[in-house]
This record gives sequence, structure tokens and C-alpha cells, in this order.
Amino acid sequence: MKKHLILILFFIIGFILSAIHPHDYFTWFLEIFPAVIGLMILGLTFKTFQFTYFTYCFILVHCYILFIGGHYTYAEVPLFEWIKETFQQSRNNYDKVGHFAQGFIPAMIVRELFIRKYIVKQSAWLPFLTICVCVFISVFYEFLEWLVAVASGQSADAFLGTQGYVWDTQSDMLYATIGATCMVVLFAKLQDKQIKALK
Repeated sequence: MKKHLILILFFIIGFILSAIHPHDYFTWFLEIFPAVIGLMILGLTFKTFQFTYFTYCFILVHCYILFIGGHYTYAEVPLFEWIKETFQQSRNNYDKVGHFAQGFIPAMIVRELFIRKYIVKQSAWLPFLTICVCVFISVFYEFLEWLVAVASGQSADAFLGTQGYVWDTQSDMLYATIGATCMVVLFAKLQDKQIKALK
């Protein structure tokens, strides 16, 4: 339990730092909102279902990606602005890190739920269905971004972060798919060990 409290402490620290003079509070709220909702859900379900500590750590990493993106906006994160200028890229690509994580970390969560809740019993279907769920999450998030943009107009430009890239939505979903695939291919065995250790 103590190690979980440490993760919560790091979450609070990241949240507070992110909230100090962000680019604008509307964008900040939109970007960090999933992290806050996630914390609430994990907190409410902690007594009935605990993920492996391995998964919780990666969820915290994802929260920090959201905190940084919310603070600076995804189009203006300083490190990736430097990368853009140094390697003569056409845009700040921090948002691609976010969308990669949007596939990778949900894949950890979904795969663990599938295994531990006996939702997918045939292991041959496990990777495919895990990736499918993560792609759906990514598509749903793009729909959500679109709805926010339509509802709020110009104020959602920083939230969308397309930076003039016409294929931004499609590439976001592609990076999420790549992230989910990488998790399933590269970390499945390690996650299996963590699940067995938990049992």
C-alpha cells in the first residue's frame, strides 16, 4: 500500500507543477482531464481490483505525459521544439509521444483485465483483441477532440494541436496502434510475470 501512496504523491506533484502558469487553463484542463478521471476510477476500484504495480507505474508515466502536454500544449513542449529545430522537422512532435502512450498504456490495462478477469481465454486472440480495444480508444478520443473543437471554436486550437498537418488525426491513431502493438509484442512476457507474482 505504501508504494501505491508514493505513486499518488508523484501524481499530485506532477498535477500541481502542471497547473502553475500553463499556456492557458482551458487547454490545460482538457489535456489533464483524462488523468484526473483515471485517478478517480483507479481509486474507487482499488479495493475490488488492483492492477500490478508494474501497470500502475506506467499509468503514472502516461499522466506525466498529459501533464506536460497540458502545461505547454502539445505543439510547444520545449524539448521537442529543440528537436524540431535541431533536426529541421516541420512540426513539434511531442503529440506523437502522447498518442504512442495512448496506445501503449491502455494496452497494458486492457491486456491485464482480459487475463485476470478471464475475458479472453484463448491466448491466440489476446494480442489482437487488446490492440483492437486500444485502437477504438484512440478513435473515440479523436471524435472527442473533434466535438470539443466544434463546440468551442478557436479556443480548442491548442487542444487539437494539428499544427497545419492535414493527416494529423490519422497519424495520431497510427501512433496509438503502434504503441499498443509494441506493448503486446515487447512487454507481454514481462507483464505475465508481474501478474503471476501478484497471484
